[in-house]
Amino acid sequence: MILIKAIMKTYNLYQVDAFTKELFRGNPAGVVLKADGLIESQMQDIAREMNCSETAFIFSSNNSKYDVWVRYFTPTVEVPLCGHATIAAHYVRAKVLGLQTSTLLSKTGVGILPVDIIKDKNDYKIIMTQGKIEFGKVIQDKEQEVLLKALGLKVDDLDKHCPIQIVSAGHSKVMIGIKNRNKLNKLSPDLMVLKQLSKQINCNGYFIFTFDSGEPNILTAGRMFAPAIGISEDPVTGNANGPLGAYLVHHKLVKHDGNKFTFIGKQGETIKRTGYVDVTVYIKNNEPVKVQVGGNAVIVFQTKITI
Repeated sequence: MILIKAIMKTYNLYQVDAFTKELFRGNPAGVVLKADGLIESQMQDIAREMNCSETAFIFSSNNSKYDVWVRYFTPTVEVPLCGHATIAAHYVRAKVLGLQTSTLLSKTGVGILPVDIIKDKNDYKIIMTQGKIEFGKVIQDKEQEVLLKALGLKVDDLDKHCPIQIVSAGHSKVMIGIKNRNKLNKLSPDLMVLKQLSKQINCNGYFIFTFDSGEPNILTAGRMFAPAIGISEDPVTGNANGPLGAYLVHHKLVKHDGNKFTFIGKQGETIKRTGYVDVTVYIKNNEPVKVQVGGNAVIVFQTKITI
């Protein structure tokens, strides 16, 4: 019998806190810098082992249309796009390669998106352009009743100016505006009910936000739950705060100059992982046409894995 020895390869693996400059704050993401050679089952195994809400895998480009290809996995499934893991992935790449301020094109599950690398002394800020803005169904009647009960909210807790609506800039979230941060921080949702409701409304994430941020110059505070894709609570979510910006403009909930609206969203306070997302919404004819989210990051540790 001839035994064929499997070819093993070693990969560089990082854990990065995104949307923060402080260790152990913001949103942790796994990053595999040069993922060429990994197959889908191996990526899923690594993501499960890392147990971050998402792990990003950076692949080389094989054509001139984009510079890198990034795939994103939760501990249970692949997702098309992830804001904080995009910040983390391109931060690692910039640090390791010593990049200058530049713009690159990143292939993702929602298409090829620009990513801006901003060098500041020896550190970086990453700005990602999100996907197509889409406004989905408004959650009302029986579905709203189930949702509010699962979240432990009453109708009186809701901000009456904010319809409960599915919004996407690449990866959809249900936007739920409430009146105050005290209620936000006390939420303890029924994750099984949210998971079941996700199948019914075809949206996996629930972003509860308030204008009662508790900080000057910070417009909103939020929390995001996505049990249907293995995320009980996501600390700081680019793919929630970005669509929120589009939602705020679309529903005329904020003032802007007709061309651009910017704000900072805070998330993660309740679980002691506070992070901040810079959001820019580009506007045409009083409607949002493009969203960018940006932030800082810090590498917590790096190691190697042979697989």
